Order: sequence, then C-alpha cells, then structure tokens
Amino acid sequence: MAKEELMQFDGLVTEILPDARFRVRLDAGQEIVAYTAGKMKRNRIKTLAGDRVTIEMSPYDLEKGRLVFRHKDERAAPRRQQARPQFRRR
Repeated sequence: MAKEELMQFDGLVTEILPDARFRVRLDAGQEIVAYTAGKMKRNRIKTLAGDRVTIEMSPYDLEKGRLVFRHKDERAAPRRQQARPQFRRR
C-alpha cells in the first residue's frame, strides 16, 4: 500500500524540454515540469506540444509531476494508408 496517495490532474503540454521532460499548464492554471513515466517510455508513446495529458503529483511537491497518460486528440482524423499502385503481371 502506498504511503501517500498521488493526486491526478489534467493539463496541456506547452513546451518540450530536454531529457523527456515537458512544461505542462494544468487546467487550474498552474504551470509545472513533468517527466515521462516508465510505462510510456517502454511502450514508446510520443508526446508533442499541444497534447492533452494526465499528470500524477505528490502532495509534498506541487512543482513537479509524472506524465502518465496522453489523451487521444478528438480533432485528428484517423490516418488512412495510401493505396499502392496495383502490380500487373505479364
């Protein structure tokens, strides 16, 4: 059992920093620095500026957080693969 419960917040990535860190503006208006969680690194989930994310934060330090989830963009249309030209045998 965890010693302290982590708090979760939603926010928007505003800037990409070195070493897999991000500047995130929370919905409450606070701006924090967050790092990518290990599961996101292992599954190679890429995060870009403008993405909606979920952040976990400790109640002891409200300036840093761990980026644990990247929300899918509802505006983006599903990507379709371009059809290759048909190969004709002689």
